[in-house]
Amino acid sequence: MIADLNRYPDYRESGHEWLGRVPSHWRVMRIKTVLQEKDSRSTDGSGVLLSLTRIRGLIPRTDMTDKIHSARTLVGYKIYSPGEIVMNRMQAWSGMFGCGSTEGLISPDYAVFRIRTGDNVNVLLARLKAADMVSQFALESKGIGSGFNRLYSDRLGAIPISLPPSEEQIAIIRYLDWANARLDRMIRAKRKVIALLNEQKQAIIHRVVTCGLDSSVPLKRSGASWLGDIPAGWAVLRAKYLFCEIDERSSTGSEELLSVSHLTGVTPRSQKNITMFKAESYAGHKLCRPGDLVINTMWAWMGALGISKDTGIISPAYAVYRQRGETRLSQGFIDALLRTRLYIDEFTRRSTGIRSSRLRMYPEEFFKVEILVPPRPEQEEIVSFISTRTANLNVAIERVSGEVDLLREYRTRLIADVVTGKLDVREAAMRLPVEETPMEEDLFSDGEIPDDEVMEQEG
Repeated sequence: MIADLNRYPDYRESGHEWLGRVPSHWRVMRIKTVLQEKDSRSTDGSGVLLSLTRIRGLIPRTDMTDKIHSARTLVGYKIYSPGEIVMNRMQAWSGMFGCGSTEGLISPDYAVFRIRTGDNVNVLLARLKAADMVSQFALESKGIGSGFNRLYSDRLGAIPISLPPSEEQIAIIRYLDWANARLDRMIRAKRKVIALLNEQKQAIIHRVVTCGLDSSVPLKRSGASWLGDIPAGWAVLRAKYLFCEIDERSSTGSEELLSVSHLTGVTPRSQKNITMFKAESYAGHKLCRPGDLVINTMWAWMGALGISKDTGIISPAYAVYRQRGETRLSQGFIDALLRTRLYIDEFTRRSTGIRSSRLRMYPEEFFKVEILVPPRPEQEEIVSFISTRTANLNVAIERVSGEVDLLREYRTRLIADVVTGKLDVREAAMRLPVEETPMEEDLFSDGEIPDDEVMEQEG
């Protein structure tokens, strides 16, 4: 797609070193001449509560699965109308701008802008998210420290922005719509392949951690209806006899920050593609150590748990469990067992909350869960078997996941190059066939939330 595009025939200096050269016929102006802040407030608190997400833009909070709204009233919340742009002041430095198709209410901490000019909201939004603009937002954000810096409207308004003529924006939208539709189909196809590979992997794991390696071994009743029959030599013990809860806190907050994912278990956050701001201090966060079981209390029903391989700090809202006395469970075995669909369903049954996406599994319920305990040597054999049998699947999953990442990076680069004037799409847009390819709510979206970002939405 990029290979078929050319640069504009003529460029001129923008007058700003960081903005560089722009197409000769493009406008360069202050953002305040394009956007006008609006501050309409709700007097009765009625309306749909909206939340600004990094991937899907501005959406009804009822569509989100990881945020709880604690305000007792929405009186005083800002009113949003479709066609306007919302900025999260505290995360403008990371490109946290968005728009939505639903009228509703948003946090009073956010800024809402009307478009003064005839510029297309999607082109303008993509331009605001481009790297050169975002770097300026970071420089102009002020506060007490990295994660708490805010970009106020007067400082935003003074920043210059380059934009194409309104009629050219029609061609840009058409071309990006066409390109995004094709990239979207490729990404979805690859994600389906990843899902199938993961299903194969989980099927292998489920069979051996619940039934053992030898299918000829006689079975016995487990004593728990949801577990069914188990190999005769296995035991079943409630979690309270195997684990105790640990509440050790960091005094400095300087330890490795860990993330708990439903896909990768407990891993260093530095290895994740997470762009949420960091807290000013992590002192008082919970500590976990190698071999500890960490469960995201709010996401146990999705399988967000695992055995930590590192010493690090996690959210105070998470639960940390350590094996009692003699370690009867192999770390690899318990990590695989508790993340099977069988156990995730049991965690869901034992979780409580006002709705499905607000469920929490508290320690007292986890301690009631029946845990399968094969003889320790058999556990090690099972772990070794899983490692061998899933090795090729893991390689395939990693390869296809890498391809998805590359496609997303390609799309981000394409959008940025087009909306910053590095590539001219006018002729390419004219040659496109007439077809129905509706624009996504967000030019950066492929219709699905990246796995690491599901649990890291900001709003």
